[in-house]
Amino acid sequence: MSDKPKKVVLFGEVLLRLSPPGHQRFRQAACYDAIYGGSELNVALSLSHFGLRTDYITRLPDNALSDCVIEKLRGNGVSTGHIVYGGDRLGLYFIEIGAGHRGSRVVYDRAFSSMTTIEKGMVDWQKVLKGADWFHWSGITAGISATAAEVCAEAIEAARQMGVIVSTDFNYRNNLWHYGRKAGEVMEPLVGSSDVAIVGEYACKQYFDIAPEPGEDCAQELSVRLRDRFPALQRIAVTSREVISASHNKWSGELFGPKGRHRSATYDISDITDRIGTGDSFTAGLIYGLLQGQDDQQAVEFATAASCLKHTIFGDANLVSVQEVEDLMKGDRVGQVSR
Repeated sequence: MSDKPKKVVLFGEVLLRLSPPGHQRFRQAACYDAIYGGSELNVALSLSHFGLRTDYITRLPDNALSDCVIEKLRGNGVSTGHIVYGGDRLGLYFIEIGAGHRGSRVVYDRAFSSMTTIEKGMVDWQKVLKGADWFHWSGITAGISATAAEVCAEAIEAARQMGVIVSTDFNYRNNLWHYGRKAGEVMEPLVGSSDVAIVGEYACKQYFDIAPEPGEDCAQELSVRLRDRFPALQRIAVTSREVISASHNKWSGELFGPKGRHRSATYDISDITDRIGTGDSFTAGLIYGLLQGQDDQQAVEFATAASCLKHTIFGDANLVSVQEVEDLMKGDRVGQVSR
């Protein structure tokens, strides 16, 4: 048996995040903090900090901003050797961080980015996935353009042929899916070829018109209906957020797998620093736990605790260690926990 850490390949778009300092509104901003993010990138950074090997696949323009992206990835231990170049620009997004009863606000500027014009054949997926244990994609990548969705399908097909586990985060974004095909039509075969799904009630409704009736057990119903529709799914994770204010949430997760239903602790998180990327941090924690051989209960506990910590970190990525997550799970907790 190899002693090498497990390897995860991730496919998605890098975005330059620009946000006014602190909790300023856009109209107050005289300058912006610059951070590189994106759903799959956030997962890659988290997994790298957990000690796994990560290979991030994207398409970047050949310019100085892309040099900064590569420097950030390499500095955090993420492999960049299979990134492809071309196109004219890096996607942007602007975020105004909310506080109290004022929620955060996001404005995207990603049309005609390099990643939206990626095409089949640009990535040698057989080479990329050689020696990989896991491949991860999200609904954001499938939603940015028809060609990005086609490349996603190309990657999933290669992963399945090579025996690599495939996971997806549904990650529905209303501002995407404007290229002439319905979101559910595109996502159906992609999800149908995946092994693990991280889902939420809103995304299930938007993609597949799956919505529990009032009074039903939401997580249970989502898992049953998704399993019926997508028999290949071996595990379905459902996250739950109770929003008390922009600065105070309750957060938990559930995992439905071969041995039934597993609920995590519920974290009462006050004084939230940054909510962006918290779902990605849950995904990273779940992938890590399952790849490390944790049982489903341990894996969902690890994922939820990791995501709880992300709420305290400014920026998109969850820059915490396995030890910090495990300490939180053992009871070294700032916030209150209930079951």
